[in-house]
Amino acid sequence: MHPRDALIEIALLLERERAIRYKAKAFRAAAAAIEGLDDSQLADTAGLRRRKGIGDSTLAVIVQAREGRVPDYLVDLRERAGIRPSTLRERLRGDLHSHSDWSDGTTPIATMVDAARALGREYLALTDHSPRLRVANGLTAQRLREQVSIVEGFRDERFTLLTGIEVDILEDGALDQQDDLLRSLDVVVASVHSKLRMDRGPMTTRMLSAVRSGRIDVLGHATGRLVRGERGTRPPSDFDAARVFQACAENAVAVEINSRPEREDPPDDLIVLALEMGCLFSIDSDAHAPGQLSLLDHGAERAERLGVPPERIVTTWSLDRLREWTGTRR
Repeated sequence: MHPRDALIEIALLLERERAIRYKAKAFRAAAAAIEGLDDSQLADTAGLRRRKGIGDSTLAVIVQAREGRVPDYLVDLRERAGIRPSTLRERLRGDLHSHSDWSDGTTPIATMVDAARALGREYLALTDHSPRLRVANGLTAQRLREQVSIVEGFRDERFTLLTGIEVDILEDGALDQQDDLLRSLDVVVASVHSKLRMDRGPMTTRMLSAVRSGRIDVLGHATGRLVRGERGTRPPSDFDAARVFQACAENAVAVEINSRPEREDPPDDLIVLALEMGCLFSIDSDAHAPGQLSLLDHGAERAERLGVPPERIVTTWSLDRLREWTGTRR
């Protein structure tokens, strides 16, 4: 394999396993450093050592790939990834929850788009955070308008980048962005990010207000729980799931099956409850880096195991059908 391809795949797999961010960035930097080099330049080990962005680990990858080997670093990452085949995974056509460096993602929009295309996605919604989430550099109305004009440039006959937002559900149930902007977007994911330990009654009211607002398409990571990972663990929020999922079903709002392994949100029992209530679902990556777009296999495995019918999963739908569904709220 070409050394640059090896470096990029390593970066993607490091992002997939949520490694410390600088590791993936180091391999991307090395890939950029050798962009356009010919065979003789790639064979000049001393010259490569002098290039900015190439260190001992990345140089070893370049040398091994140049020798015609799959680099040891990459072999190890592939084994750790353990990506499992899934019939449902093959039916997923898009992803409605992703982030770029406009908020708390790690890479520019173009890099996320390249990764989505490489994975065979037909569409991807860019859903950076809303302004109240300052720790994630949430988008003001003005910044969101600027982003929308850029997003529309990433569309061709094979792939569509959808305008979107992951809008905060505020404590009173209001949505953290101007209503006219929400109406103009292709996809609106709504999530609770603050006051996750509210009492059951107020939290239920809060979520019901958002679901019934007539503006949201997807209820993101419904419980807010964390089950593992560098951020530690966090218990699920307490709310009347039956009432919230009934409202989702009545308003054709999809319940997100969040594919991040540290979330597993909703828990299995709540996915089963939402299925019984007649809900639609959206299997999403919640990717904050290009390599995390491949996490959809985790969500697909859970949905398949719990018997969620593919036709009830909006991310198996064609773009035209998806837009017809979201269009009822615009």
